[in-house]
Amino acid sequence: MRLSLVVALLAASPAALAHPETVAGGAALGFAHPFTGWDHLLAMVIVGVWAARYRGWARLALPSAFVGGMLAGALLGLAGVPLPAVEPMILASTVVFAVALAAAARIPPSVGVALIVLFALAHGYAHLAEMPGEARVGAFAAGMLGGTAVLHAIGLGIGLLIGWRAPRFSVSR
Repeated sequence: MRLSLVVALLAASPAALAHPETVAGGAALGFAHPFTGWDHLLAMVIVGVWAARYRGWARLALPSAFVGGMLAGALLGLAGVPLPAVEPMILASTVVFAVALAAAARIPPSVGVALIVLFALAHGYAHLAEMPGEARVGAFAAGMLGGTAVLHAIGLGIGLLIGWRAPRFSVSR
């Protein structure tokens, strides 16, 4: 079952070149942007499904780490800090997240958070780099982060509906 899910998720992800279009700014378009590329969409939903494999604080830590990492990546882009291999990192994130999802019962949440932040930097950097010059940065970024959170929530819902049978990490507090 897990292997089938991983294969299906990987097969659904095209090359990480989901950014040829230019979109107008604003919160609504920022919100819609994470939904426009299969690479981003798939990675964000997988993070939510992966989070469902955990209990306690870790269930929210993984999606929160992605949103925080995206914000950090966007800020790096705004500051003009070069981030190498952004598109390959985005493509790699779908593969790494799918493998981590399958192995989540053996991955400590802290390792998952670290992996997620690393790849989320590239997602945030790419999203903001695609923002049109006339757009208001704050509105676009707020929408982008909101759209990302919705995709994580969709993934978390899917993960909870699936009701994984594999052992999960249980982190109390």
